[in-house]
Amino acid sequence: MSVGKKEKINVLSLFDGMSCGQIALNKVGIEYENYFASEIDKHAIKVTQHNYPGTIQLGSVTEIKGTDLPQIDLLIGGSPCQGFSFAGKGLNFDDPRSKLFFEFVRLKNECKPKYFLLENVKMKQEFQDIISEQLGVKPILINSSLVSAQNRDRLYWTNIPNIGQPKDKKLYLKDVVDFNEINRNVVDKNRIKQLWETKNYIQYDLSGKGHKSQDQRGYYLNSKHGTLPSHGASSKVKVVLNNGEIVQLTPIECERLQTVPDNFTDCVSDTQRYTMLGNGWTVDVISHIFSYLKEGEIFNNFSNENV
Repeated sequence: MSVGKKEKINVLSLFDGMSCGQIALNKVGIEYENYFASEIDKHAIKVTQHNYPGTIQLGSVTEIKGTDLPQIDLLIGGSPCQGFSFAGKGLNFDDPRSKLFFEFVRLKNECKPKYFLLENVKMKQEFQDIISEQLGVKPILINSSLVSAQNRDRLYWTNIPNIGQPKDKKLYLKDVVDFNEINRNVVDKNRIKQLWETKNYIQYDLSGKGHKSQDQRGYYLNSKHGTLPSHGASSKVKVVLNNGEIVQLTPIECERLQTVPDNFTDCVSDTQRYTMLGNGWTVDVISHIFSYLKEGEIFNNFSNENV
């Protein structure tokens, strides 16, 4: 039964992390009555509640029942990707973390949201096709490099209509690095040179092409950064400044790479900040997708019936 115009929506965010989806909704100006978040990492929850104390935390996705929730208008999530990625050692759907994708499917079927969005990494076509079959839509590939200083290819499955590619903002590392930052780790160039010469150190890869492990990878200021890694490895990636110094990115600079507001994550340790930023979404990609809801006024005067 239609209930007429609904001013605000209900959102259910699975694998919510530090609530990048909530940042994106606020950035676009989509108002919500309730934002339900499913997350189990205490550090990510702390960041979310620090910035959005009204967030309703539901705990593990496996414990949530659609029947316990009000009508959900927008379901979003980025299920753990370790088993899907090319670096996932071929575990794929046998990986218990990747099986959590089916919890997204379950809650989509139980909640029957009007719109949904699922994000994940690039993967083998056969696994991509399974997700597409389960969700009933094919993914859109968007590289975060269009809206940030970071190369980050991701797949987005959504029934939000008519989504195009974001406009290229032409951002580079020089646009996110704080040149006045003095409290940063500077790599000892002489030590690196010594290790090169004694062959005790794998040659530092300043091309940023990803041929070296994260702690041996570096990027120039006029280039894009590679995909921010998770598990704290973001702190090991180096940038070459104009004076030739090789430095480590600060947490704020990593926030900027993910288009997250400065100091959004500053209520937890730097180690945790680096980790959750690597695990998070590029906010401006998500806000771009959500803008198609806003611009089309899709949430105006819609029925509260299940669709």
